[in-house]
Amino acid sequence: MPYFPTIGLEIHIELNTKTKMFCACENNPFFAEPNANVCPICLGHPGALPTINMEAVKSTLKLGLALYGTIAKHSNFDRKSYFYPDLPKGYQISQYKRPLVEGGSLQDIRITRIHLEEDTGKLLHSDGGPSQSSGRQASLVDFNRAGVPLVELVSEPDITSGKEAADFARELQLILRYLKIANADMEKGEMRVEANISVHKEKGKLGTKVEVKNLNSFKIVGDAIDYELKRQEEVLEMGEKVLPETRGWNEKEQRTFSQRSKEEAHDYRYFPEPDLPPLDLTNNPDMDIELLKRGLPELPEEKRARFMAEYGLDAKQADTLVMVPRAAEFYEQSVSECKTDVPDEDSAKAGNAKKCSLLAYNYLTSDLFGIMKDRDLTFDTMKVSPENFADLVALVEKGELSSRMAKDILLHMVESGEDPREVMKREGITQVSDTESIANAVKEVIAENEKAVADFQKGNENSFKFLVGQTMKKLKGQGNPGLIQEVLRDNLTK
Repeated sequence: MPYFPTIGLEIHIELNTKTKMFCACENNPFFAEPNANVCPICLGHPGALPTINMEAVKSTLKLGLALYGTIAKHSNFDRKSYFYPDLPKGYQISQYKRPLVEGGSLQDIRITRIHLEEDTGKLLHSDGGPSQSSGRQASLVDFNRAGVPLVELVSEPDITSGKEAADFARELQLILRYLKIANADMEKGEMRVEANISVHKEKGKLGTKVEVKNLNSFKIVGDAIDYELKRQEEVLEMGEKVLPETRGWNEKEQRTFSQRSKEEAHDYRYFPEPDLPPLDLTNNPDMDIELLKRGLPELPEEKRARFMAEYGLDAKQADTLVMVPRAAEFYEQSVSECKTDVPDEDSAKAGNAKKCSLLAYNYLTSDLFGIMKDRDLTFDTMKVSPENFADLVALVEKGELSSRMAKDILLHMVESGEDPREVMKREGITQVSDTESIANAVKEVIAENEKAVADFQKGNENSFKFLVGQTMKKLKGQGNPGLIQEVLRDNLTK
């Protein structure tokens, strides 16, 4: 009898505001010197009074609107009391009964709530050394991260697999980046995923919940959840009970492991934070919900649909671009240089515009991406402008450059930032487009490759491609590929 999985996610995201959540310290958890980016407020000194970072509030509201949530008219912060070594105050300022956002959805997964809180410090574990005279292991505390604005998103238990959970988290990360409210780099801990997992033989019923914490990559999210589902099924099949507990993920051994039991619900003793006023979002012009909604950028799902409709990309191609916001921006700026707005009935012009869009996609994702990866470049550091890139694509589309020549020119453009025609002039790159030169090359290739000619005449199209390649080689890669094919086919069918 099958088991039905039930999975809910809790995702913590560090916001990229200039300052921390309740003080004026720089929001920089990666400050080089430990415990230097701190003040009496984020260290929880007696008598230090917090103030609310309203930019963090605004960022949370933007995320809520992007995920179709209900924005609170009134909200407040609470004290969540628990002890942990990297929690300087002995409590965390968070939100309990009145979060900023309730409801919403993403990829058909319902969202319970989105609330705002402060991050904790960070423990660094030492194995002893010169500074540890005893040579014993020690845990050191760095409070630079303490007080960083932290959004927590809690989903409903609608997820049924590791892949579905990973896809949800990946799309959320993308939305955060399009909103420009968080970098959400999982490897740096800027986005952290926890999964609540259970299985039951009856659909719609919850089994014993196990929490798997600190999942720091999309692959790990999927692997850890799938492993835990299988583990729980095996426990139940052996007639044993699944224990309510918190588990971690061992990447090397590819398994979850027990960290601590959860025999009883944790009592955090929430009560309203007495040092912070309640939030009234109805009388704050900076928090005008309609203005915030109108100011949202085009979000990933909308951009995918538009790229497919407007540029003729398929779903996979559109997703490849949308997954890298700067790539999507560069592509669109490039295509706008060569795309022509044409009436629906003008199919020839519409076809040319689509050809330009697809050529731009191919040269961007294959050639430019490859060069950037090889040379460790980003869209900020490589020198090709969208306008010059569009010029290169147009030269190929018009038949003035072969694909091989375009790839070579693009290498020079990445280094110099020049227009492609400037590169062609400087490097002496020209395309052979006169019929006589191409016809002579074609005759030589036909004479030198009798077997390939015979194979083509028997219907082997691969032989034709071979002969085209040999002609291009004879012209040192500078032949007009369209004209080569035309002349070659004419000679072969005489």
